[in-house]
Amino acid sequence: MVIRGAANPDWPGIWRFMRSIVEAGETFCWDRDTTEQVARSMWLHEAPGRTFVAVDDDGTVVGTAELHPNHQGPGSHVANAGFMVDPGSERRGIGRALAEHVLATARADGYRAMVFNAVAQSNTRAIALWRSLGFEILATIPDGFDHPTLGPIGLHVMYRPL
Repeated sequence: MVIRGAANPDWPGIWRFMRSIVEAGETFCWDRDTTEQVARSMWLHEAPGRTFVAVDDDGTVVGTAELHPNHQGPGSHVANAGFMVDPGSERRGIGRALAEHVLATARADGYRAMVFNAVAQSNTRAIALWRSLGFEILATIPDGFDHPTLGPIGLHVMYRPL
């Protein structure tokens, strides 16, 4: 597997699995009917943001991540990121590899911290990964996420210095 910057030709490979993740509505605070055009505009960043793909040996996109400032101006030293792994490629270390790559890139880009504003409390595998990488839960917004099968659940804000 190789992790590299995403290019426009990677989009169909990203959308192939992103669509089902967004439509499921279990982990991302995106409208479940987000169109491909809207998703592309939210995921493929221009500088200072970045987008990455994890690609198998055969060229298949198996994961993606995006990195950008959490806020502008005096808050621009804190990074934010999002991650999606092809459900058919889970449990292969792709999420961890993407996370380590994004953290190293954020540090090299001069960010001093990273925050995840919205981690669904039910996303226990992601929470375990973030904790193993040094993130802590700063707060949980009660009933902050409307899960399609669990109903209202907590939404974590997670943080770590870089």
